[in-house]
Amino acid sequence: MIADIKKNVEQKMTKSLEALKADFGKVRTGRAHTGILDHVTVEYYGSPTLVSQVANITLIDARTIGVQPWEKNMISPVEKAIRDADLGLNPSTNGDLIRVPMPMLTEERRRDLIKVVRGEAENAKVALRNVRRDANEQLKKLLKDKEVGEDEERRAQDEVQKLTDRFVTEIDKALQVKEADLLAV
Repeated sequence: MIADIKKNVEQKMTKSLEALKADFGKVRTGRAHTGILDHVTVEYYGSPTLVSQVANITLIDARTIGVQPWEKNMISPVEKAIRDADLGLNPSTNGDLIRVPMPMLTEERRRDLIKVVRGEAENAKVALRNVRRDANEQLKKLLKDKEVGEDEERRAQDEVQKLTDRFVTEIDKALQVKEADLLAV
């Protein structure tokens, strides 16, 4: 019983950390990376489709992403989808290649992005605390139902707390790395 609860807690906390890292990947720095376009969708024969499923996405250089649709008739819709995706990007077409230059970040924009990243990190910590609270409630229910002893329940709560502390530390490390990345010119 207790082992299942701890395993479940660790899985949920790992998912929260992975989700945070994915969110951090969406917050762009001055450098280009193809992950920025991961969630951009384009209308493809009547259904919304990810750009990565209708085009090759590559890095041309450190500040430019190249998007090459597999069908010529998709060049204009893909370009429009990137422009409308609210990423602050302004693609331009060059033959059958769409060039997406990454604009330089101003100091003010960097500070705004750091606030966003800190908010996401705090949300991830709240998610961890919610997982911890749920696990502690399950442990108390086991104790109340007399399925485990007080010592076992106390030990399990301590282990859940140690897991929570470990994941909070990992979130803080990821936040420091992202902040340093955003402040790097």
